[in-house]
Amino acid sequence: MTSPLLPTYARAELSFEKGEGPWLFGRDGERYLDFGAGIAVNALGHAHPHLVQALTEQASKVWHTSNLFQIPEGERLARRLVENTFADVVFFSNSGAEANEAAIKMARKHHSVNGHPERFRIVTFEGAFHGRTLATIAAGGQAKYIEGFGPKVDGFDQVPVEDLDALKAAIGPETAALMIEPIQGEGGIRTVSNAFLRELRHLCDSHGLLLIFDEIQTGVGRTGKLFAYEWTGVTPDIMSVAKGIGGGFPMGACLATVEAAKGMTVGTHGTTFGGNPLAMAVGNAVLDVILEPGFLKEVERKGLLLKQRLAELKDRHPGVISDVRGHGLMMGLRSVVPNTEFIAAARAQKLLLIGAGDNVARLLPPLIISDVEISEAVNRIEAACAAIEAGQQNVSQRGAVQ
Repeated sequence: MTSPLLPTYARAELSFEKGEGPWLFGRDGERYLDFGAGIAVNALGHAHPHLVQALTEQASKVWHTSNLFQIPEGERLARRLVENTFADVVFFSNSGAEANEAAIKMARKHHSVNGHPERFRIVTFEGAFHGRTLATIAAGGQAKYIEGFGPKVDGFDQVPVEDLDALKAAIGPETAALMIEPIQGEGGIRTVSNAFLRELRHLCDSHGLLLIFDEIQTGVGRTGKLFAYEWTGVTPDIMSVAKGIGGGFPMGACLATVEAAKGMTVGTHGTTFGGNPLAMAVGNAVLDVILEPGFLKEVERKGLLLKQRLAELKDRHPGVISDVRGHGLMMGLRSVVPNTEFIAAARAQKLLLIGAGDNVARLLPPLIISDVEISEAVNRIEAACAAIEAGQQNVSQRGAVQ
């Protein structure tokens, strides 16, 4: 039967009926170890009891009122984010793309109210992914997402990551901000050096620009800090957040200093569903867990364990894995074979991974993953590597016979 869904996804022939922690239970009767977490969304795994309780309790009270009225749980969540980050103010949205739209508008409006409306351009970096709206695909700059949708939205200039000379050349009298992911997720788990990020901060300070960090994938504990900027010695002016902040519930946020946000006054921006009581209840529940003493230290420890085990795998299977990269529980394996083949081999071992650019398979397990489950995942990757190697050997043998 032809699906009534718009065919914009290449979906795997696999669906699930329930989840528990890092496990998904397929309708095929199999149990899968989920190292994709819905693309870094299910930060606390599936059906986390505290999140389920928060959602169901709020669902029995009020779901939606709109932002025409006070939403106390939103005030509380914003306060907690402010207390635990550089930010002074928060705008809640429904997704990462919307959070980035808010960040882009905020940067432009900042300069406009400062008397420089001509400063609207934002320098972004090759390999970036900032969302699927017309503005955010222009910000990402990838032709495969832009092609066919009319003229590219003006105001974005891409330069290579770590190329300081190209960056300096791109900054001009119309530049408003620099926008970067501390670790490129879709781009292939490519970590930007702290030295380069410090140069970005210096350039922003020198030229009166705003620094925007897209922490949609790196944020909410993924790297072992609440946000990845905490590792870098660099503080942004604006930061976009989504994915893990809702633990699986659609939610995003744009955090900023009061100075960066000075132009965002009543009526300049808005959302119908963003910051609704259901999302705010879940967001607060996520922070309840992640801000528990010792939780982030455990994520850091488990990230180091995972990286060590993956490095051992690379040494044992150099014909399959060429690179191990990432930070915390945001890891990537660059494969020698096409990453689609590698991911399929892992899925055959009932392990779910996520594709990325640069021929990388992403490992983005829930932050509550245990040491035992990390070992189980590594064993399944080992089995996938062995299966790929056996296939390579068979091809080689057939070639020799011919």
